[in-house]
Amino acid sequence: MGAERITPYGDSRHKTEQVRDMFDSIAPAYDFMNRAMTMGIDKLWRRKAVKMVKSSTPASLLDVATGTGDLAIKLARTMPGCHVTGIDLSEGMLGVGRRKVADAGLSGRIEFRQADCLALPFDDNTFDAVTVAYGVRNFERLADGYREMARVLKPGGLLCVIELSTPRGAVTAPLYRFYTRHVIPFVGRLVSKDVRAYSYLPESIAAVAQGDDMLALMRDAGLRDTAFRPMTFGACTIYTARK
Repeated sequence: MGAERITPYGDSRHKTEQVRDMFDSIAPAYDFMNRAMTMGIDKLWRRKAVKMVKSSTPASLLDVATGTGDLAIKLARTMPGCHVTGIDLSEGMLGVGRRKVADAGLSGRIEFRQADCLALPFDDNTFDAVTVAYGVRNFERLADGYREMARVLKPGGLLCVIELSTPRGAVTAPLYRFYTRHVIPFVGRLVSKDVRAYSYLPESIAAVAQGDDMLALMRDAGLRDTAFRPMTFGACTIYTARK
C-alpha cells in the first residue's frame, strides 16, 4: 500500500523505527508546527471528533499514536467519566505529553505507555472506544494496525480516526499542493533540526488510503458501520466504525 512505502528517512530500517526516531527528533517543535501547519484548524477537527466519540459514552478509551496528548487531553476534559490510555512509539513525544497532562491536572485519568500500534499490549475486548489522530499514515502495515485496534475494542465499541487528506477541488487542490510541498517543508526546516520530517509529511498524506479506500481497510479488519466525513474542503477526514 502507498503510505507504507513512504518512510521519513528512506534508509534500510523498518518504517516503525524511522517514524519513532523522527518523532523523537521533532518532539520539542511538534505542537508549534501542528498549529502553524493547520493555522489552528486542527483544534476544530479534534473538537468534531471528540463530539462523535462522546455520543457513545465510553468509560475506557485507547488513544493510539497519542503523540503529545492533545486529543487525549481533550477527550478526558470532555468526558469526565472516561479513563484514557495513550500509546505512542516515541518516548520523546510522550515526555511532552506527560508534562501537559500534569499541567492540566489530569494525571489520574490519563496514562501514557510507549507501545507499537501493531502489537498493542492489551487484552482482547478491553476498550469502549479507540481513537487515532493524524497517525494511521505512519503505520508500517495499516491493515495490521486496524486489526489490532479492532481486537482491543469491545463488541459495539467505536473507532474514530482523524487523518489529513488531499482536497480534490479545482481551486483547493493546487493551493493545497503548493502549501504542503513548499511552505510546510520550508517552515519545518526553520523550526526543526530534522530537515526530512516535514517533507515526509506531505508525501505520506498524498499516499495514504482515503475515503472509500480507507473504509475498505476498516471493513477488512472486521469493523462495521463504516463512514467518513471530509472536513475543511477535504484537507482532513474523520473516519468512524464499530466492532
